[in-house]
Amino acid sequence: MILKDKVAIVTGGARGIGKEMAISLAREGANVAIADINTQILTETEKEISSLGVGVLTVACDVSSLSEVEEMVNKTLDKFKKIDILINNAGITRDTLLVRMSEDDWDKVLAVNLKGTFNYTKTVSKIMIKQRSGKILNIASIIGLIGNIGQANYAASKAGIIGLTKTTAKELAPRGINVNAIAPGFIQTEMTKALPERVKSKMLEVIPLKRFGSPTDVANLAVFLVSENAAYITGQVICIDGGIV
Repeated sequence: MILKDKVAIVTGGARGIGKEMAISLAREGANVAIADINTQILTETEKEISSLGVGVLTVACDVSSLSEVEEMVNKTLDKFKKIDILINNAGITRDTLLVRMSEDDWDKVLAVNLKGTFNYTKTVSKIMIKQRSGKILNIASIIGLIGNIGQANYAASKAGIIGLTKTTAKELAPRGINVNAIAPGFIQTEMTKALPERVKSKMLEVIPLKRFGSPTDVANLAVFLVSENAAYITGQVICIDGGIV
């Protein structure tokens, strides 16, 4: 187990890709603290991870609120005494064309996706600086690299995460902290499963590997990047998209 006795925070970790990453970390021996806004799903995920024989903490947290983030991080420290890994995964979409996009559509997506990543990175990095070690992994998107019609807010938030990743990697490297990002493409989730077949067919046309990725594909890469196997990798954005980018 390459993460035995490590302590990891995963935001948006109660379902989808976040949950798969949290479970994969636990299988590698990490104790896991999960932040999410859905308390019912948090309880279910907590039971599932507990069954893997590691410590688990679940906290209802709005990542866009710095005070709630600080409270969650303090609860993690109280329980586990340290934080070795931070995965900033929490994110939302409010898709519509730019000319129809409301100010609230823009503000909410930037607040959760980008400010949430900032809030957790700022709070946790202070702890990692004192420890002189740590791994931070941000979940961006290929949309932040190539754009997409109807997703100006989402694309801007994910492009911002990429810039934040590269800057914080340089700032934190002297303290032994690695900061990287994963940019997923089209991943098979409940959201993509619900799409009409004609939409999924059009999406598959642009994927050279001709299939959607799975949450496990992302989780496998995440485990590698937060382990000591990736000790000399920092400031990188790795696409996991079947060859689109």
